[in-house]
Amino acid sequence: MPMNRVEVQAEGLPLPLWSGRLEAFALRVLEKLAVKNWDLSVLLCDEKTIEELNARYRGRSEPTDVLSFELGETFNSDGEQRFLPGDIVISLPELSKNAVYFNVSEDEELRRLVVHGILHLDGMDHSGNSAEEPMLFLQETILSELDGERVLS
Repeated sequence: MPMNRVEVQAEGLPLPLWSGRLEAFALRVLEKLAVKNWDLSVLLCDEKTIEELNARYRGRSEPTDVLSFELGETFNSDGEQRFLPGDIVISLPELSKNAVYFNVSEDEELRRLVVHGILHLDGMDHSGNSAEEPMLFLQETILSELDGERVLS
């Protein structure tokens, strides 16, 4: 039976105890999007790591909250066609700052960044931050549908 896989790693900080719940949440998002056979990678990191990645790949020498690195390759694994969408990188310090700024819980902000990153890897994009943007509208719809899910608590 085809299924998705998610791997969570950390760089510049210890792997959080809740990383298994983050994997489970990402799998639920992939299920909502009805994608199959994805092997998704999520990297949780410190501010220095994301700032270096942002400078190298986007030309911006500043930290950011989430980056998506699209790969979009397929491969065969034990006779099964698998898809490598790419990597999502989330800065936990920036996530904490966002939660305060947007007056939401860190758990809600983490879930939002995961959905956002996955939508980018699924080929969606947005030109601004308006709630009417199709990608951002879908992001908030998925978050609403998975409202009972928790990662940090």
